[in-house]
Amino acid sequence: METKNLADLYGSPLLDWSPVESRLSQGLSQAPGTGGPNRHTCWLATIDGDGSPHVTGVGALFVDGAFWFETGDGTRKARNVARDPRCSLSVATETFDLVVEGDAAKVTDPETVAAMAQRWAAEGWPARVDESGRALTAEFSAPSAGPPPWFVYRITPRAATVLATVEPGGATRFRF
Repeated sequence: METKNLADLYGSPLLDWSPVESRLSQGLSQAPGTGGPNRHTCWLATIDGDGSPHVTGVGALFVDGAFWFETGDGTRKARNVARDPRCSLSVATETFDLVVEGDAAKVTDPETVAAMAQRWAAEGWPARVDESGRALTAEFSAPSAGPPPWFVYRITPRAATVLATVEPGGATRFRF
């Protein structure tokens, strides 16, 4: 992993990735009062066909060193990722703000889809695998996800920028 201290100008320390990854692995609840500043909202940025950015909130999970989200094939984010997989995801926690840059890919392996359904269900969204075994269904989802089936996407990270929001502070860019 390559690192760059973005706050060296202020004498701030180089941040370590392992506490960031450890915190992300604990989960990022979207319930009020659970995160920074008040809850965790993950923001996914994709690239529209005309090159402009498209940003939308997603219920992302951090699993095995990557962020995962779900959406229907007819959504703007799914169409954007199908055309150009480059994207970024950002979130604020109590101790740091994070932006991850990478490539999103649809994952339809039945074993992986089932594992992710269990993880979302454990977080409070009653997701389950649909009849195809390659996508998710549930009684509800975020309106921006469109109607079921919802497909699972994995963001393979290329880089991340972390801004510490507690002492001693710092800002570091990580390249994976």
